[in-house]
Amino acid sequence: MDRTVLEAKRYGCYCCKENSSLLEAARKMVEEDISALGVRDEDDYLVGIITRTDLLKAYLAYEDWVEQPVEDFMSADIVTVTPGTTLREAAKLMVEHHIHRVVAVQEEAGKLRPVSVISDSDLVYHLVRDA
Repeated sequence: MDRTVLEAKRYGCYCCKENSSLLEAARKMVEEDISALGVRDEDDYLVGIITRTDLLKAYLAYEDWVEQPVEDFMSADIVTVTPGTTLREAAKLMVEHHIHRVVAVQEEAGKLRPVSVISDSDLVYHLVRDA
């Protein structure tokens, strides 16, 4: 667990744009078999995260949920780490914040560029692998 995020996870972050429809986001989650997407602005900087739970809330609240924009349901309060953060540190953040994932980012001119998402599933994989 002293391995860094960069060492443990390949680069790449499944994302959608903030003006994407919830249906587009849901389809991408299903196609990639993932539980969340990073949300990017028009310049590809991180502005939020949308989860399957967010999609279910929208489904229950709106008959036309498929047409609703991601930005209305995403969480803008994102817990982030750097690629140099250890897996142990990432695990502590997840437990402290009661969340299932953190987003690894690189700062560019005061904005955050998403590079990877590290989930609790990834951490459990490495716990087993290192045992």
